[in-house]
Amino acid sequence: MTVRLLDRYVLRQWTRLFLVTAVGFPIVATMIDLTDRLSRLLDRGIPLRDIALGYVYLMPQKIFEVMPAAVLFATVFTVGSLGRLSELTAAKAGGVSFGRLMRPLFLASAAAAVLCLVVGDLAPVGNAKKLELHGEKARASQQRYNFVYRGDKGWVYTIRTLDVSQRAMRDVVLTRQGTGERYPSLVVSADSAVWDSTGGWRLFHGVSRAVASGRQQAAFAFATLRLPAMTQEPADLLAEPKRPEEMRWAELGRYIDAVERSGNDAARLEVLRGLKLALPAACIVIALFGAPLAVTSYRSGTAVGIGIGLGTTIAYLLLIQLSQAIGTGGVVAPGLAAWIPNLLFLAAALLLLARVRS
Repeated sequence: MTVRLLDRYVLRQWTRLFLVTAVGFPIVATMIDLTDRLSRLLDRGIPLRDIALGYVYLMPQKIFEVMPAAVLFATVFTVGSLGRLSELTAAKAGGVSFGRLMRPLFLASAAAAVLCLVVGDLAPVGNAKKLELHGEKARASQQRYNFVYRGDKGWVYTIRTLDVSQRAMRDVVLTRQGTGERYPSLVVSADSAVWDSTGGWRLFHGVSRAVASGRQQAAFAFATLRLPAMTQEPADLLAEPKRPEEMRWAELGRYIDAVERSGNDAARLEVLRGLKLALPAACIVIALFGAPLAVTSYRSGTAVGIGIGLGTTIAYLLLIQLSQAIGTGGVVAPGLAAWIPNLLFLAAALLLLARVRS
């Protein structure tokens, strides 16, 4: 019963500090950015309401970025407070080891990692809204006319009209280049197509032709047809240019595939996609690093705790920048580069934990 009471006490202190920093840091960062950019936004004729609303939409991105720092500050100050008030010593005297005392703290950090993952997946939607409100991106069009799109498995789509809001196309021609009788060329033409509730395109009133050679052809007309290879959603066919921060995990993955199919280098995008998972995982790694570090310095006071938090945060951000550079440059695999900061801090955390007296 006493241990459970102690768990609740530690968790309550940590949660209070975490919430203050997870919300306070983004607000401070937003105010700094607003002060720096306000005159330029006003010069564009953007109303104050849209400026303010844009920064509201930006908050999920800021919270996502500072979540590991919030976990670090909450961990360092919670453990530091327990040490300064001799509560660590009292717990050890009562038979509660350091690892057992920190268990609720580490579980809370794991919950923060899940929260960071969720917020990070929602942030691109807010980022896109913010760019539109601040005039940094044209509002998305819902139509596209007379264009060609290169799909998967060698398919090429020629489309006269695409309407994303109606999830429909008109005058569609789909072609796939073949190699001979065993793998003939295919040409599918249809008057219209609709993206239905099952998550695929259904073609209407058209003709499908298989061409093995100039003399070997086969054709059949259809009233309705589903083509399994045509998996792109209406918004994907719109091909609206997006920045990486506007894309969710799955969407960024599809974009990377498209960039690689076109023969371009997608290493930087792969690193950014890796960070969408590495940053939430950093919440756990940072907690493992910060707890034993705070034990060794709690007698030095609050100023040292602030210094540890700021210093560790700056070091982690610098490592992220370095990992992006080496991943983009091809020094290491892009997927691995995103995790280098976590691996280094995890190694340091295990070393510090091994030196803490239980």
